[in-house]
Amino acid sequence: MAVTQAIPITRHPYADGSYKKMLIDGQWVDAASGKKFETLNPATGEVLATVAEGDAEDINRAVAAARRAFEGPWSKVKPFERQSLLLKLADLVEKNFEELSQLDTLDMGAPISRTRGNKLRVLGMLRYYAGQATALHGETIENSLPGEIFSYTLKEPVGVVGAIIPWNGPLGASVWKIGPAIATGCTVILKPAEEAPLTSLRLAELCMEAGIPPGVVNVVPGYGETAGAALASHPGVDKVAFTGSHVTGQSIVRASAGNLKRVSLELGGKSPDIVFADADLDAAVPGAAMAVFANSGQICSAGTRLFVESEIYDEFVGRVAEFGKKLQVGNGLDPNTQIGPLVSAQQMERVSGYLDIGQKEGAKALAGGGRLTEGALSKGYFVQPTVFANVQDNMRIAQEEIFGPVVVIVPFDGEDEAVRIANDVRYGLAAGIWTSDVGRAHRVAHRLEAGSIWVNQYGVYPSEAPFGGYKESGTGYDLGLESLSEYLETKNIHLNIGTDTLDWYGS
Repeated sequence: MAVTQAIPITRHPYADGSYKKMLIDGQWVDAASGKKFETLNPATGEVLATVAEGDAEDINRAVAAARRAFEGPWSKVKPFERQSLLLKLADLVEKNFEELSQLDTLDMGAPISRTRGNKLRVLGMLRYYAGQATALHGETIENSLPGEIFSYTLKEPVGVVGAIIPWNGPLGASVWKIGPAIATGCTVILKPAEEAPLTSLRLAELCMEAGIPPGVVNVVPGYGETAGAALASHPGVDKVAFTGSHVTGQSIVRASAGNLKRVSLELGGKSPDIVFADADLDAAVPGAAMAVFANSGQICSAGTRLFVESEIYDEFVGRVAEFGKKLQVGNGLDPNTQIGPLVSAQQMERVSGYLDIGQKEGAKALAGGGRLTEGALSKGYFVQPTVFANVQDNMRIAQEEIFGPVVVIVPFDGEDEAVRIANDVRYGLAAGIWTSDVGRAHRVAHRLEAGSIWVNQYGVYPSEAPFGGYKESGTGYDLGLESLSEYLETKNIHLNIGTDTLDWYGS
């Protein structure tokens, strides 16, 4: 395993150690409590910035601002104007993309090659939602009632949206909450993760520069148990859009019961990646390896349960282990880095704990298996890309979400067994299939309990295609037309256009 060298520290213009306020009603303000917290570079431990720490009172202020905007000026903004605002925001994001990608790398550790590589995806989402802003419509309905009744539906914005996002891709996560909210005419309070709030705050500056009116987009950084919980339970919030762990998702469902607010949840995963003996192994080895090692395994849909047909198991496991050993680990700002740090000391301890659990359960680490603390990596939160063999599917490392660069590899015999063990997990976010048999690909895909399935590839997310999960991986969708319906109410109107007065209650 190669380790990239230490790189010179150059202060990012938005991560220069200064204090960042929160955005409420178009104004940059302190937390009502005056509290602040530090956000750190996970590769070096340095303080990037001090950030206003929001809590319940700040959420109250943000919800009030969002409600005023929703019921006031924003309600009169036409679809074409919302489209124009999103297109202008997309242009500003494109103009500043290098800065934003570096900020993502600094605040959560992803390799700069990855954050730069998200450009098409991020811009695609913004421009997709801009296009949809003018394409939303209801329907006329030919009904079977007596008389002349004209029935039609309207699509109306759900209202004030509380958006709570994780730290594993701040720019993309911010866009796929803000984008549909603006497109549909909602207003939004964005609560970024406390581990990586800076990109969301910088994006908020670009929202203001794009001309998005005050109160339409509010950003309140803070901790999940305070700001996040207050947002999820607030009676003035009409919908919560959450991405994160299934445990927090369950808490949000409970908190939403007060006013029965609408909830969409994109939660965790323990996704199966199935390699059949007829697969192109030269493509499947790097494809399956990076399905879990990309972003240091900090991806909800990562293919962390790798199932390999028995006749190629030994060869495939050996090749994946060798691939993992050759990955370059280091500071994400180094363009040669392939694996960056985990986001925080807490996450490093969590992943390290699972490495210990795996070995105690009898799994064998053919690559990795521990932390990296030498030289340039000594102050960061680095864990080796780890390949576990000798794994039984009932082991904790095969059933529980680790959220680190750790893959477990299990043999199987035939399609039926592959499908059975793939579905034998509480999650159902995604899955992968590697095979040269098109018929098999279709058969297996139809039987897998997962919201997204990739064949002979892994982890592509077109803006036009819905992304959501089965089972404890969540409810509702991000991306695609399905995501827009999460932000819309359907109003059904029936108009008597005839001359007869119908007595519906007496006849």
